[in-house]
Amino acid sequence: MNIQQQVLVLLDEVLSLNGRGLQFDADSPLLGSVPELDSMAVLAVIHAIEERFGITIPDDEIDGSSFATVGTVVDFVTRLSHA
Repeated sequence: MNIQQQVLVLLDEVLSLNGRGLQFDADSPLLGSVPELDSMAVLAVIHAIEERFGITIPDDEIDGSSFATVGTVVDFVTRLSHA
């Protein structure tokens, strides 16, 4: 499973999208477009990313633009996974 597929599964699980998240693609808008992704849910997603990918996300790396689309989340995870 590639990083995008893992991110889609993670988003679907954390946000309780009941499979809807698995239909997203890289261009699917998230923050501001998916009602389930509120500020508290972003924290849950960050925690899940850290757990699933074995990375630590520094506070100064967290920014709304990282959660704009599925693709920006994938880029965020990829960058931090290889740092």
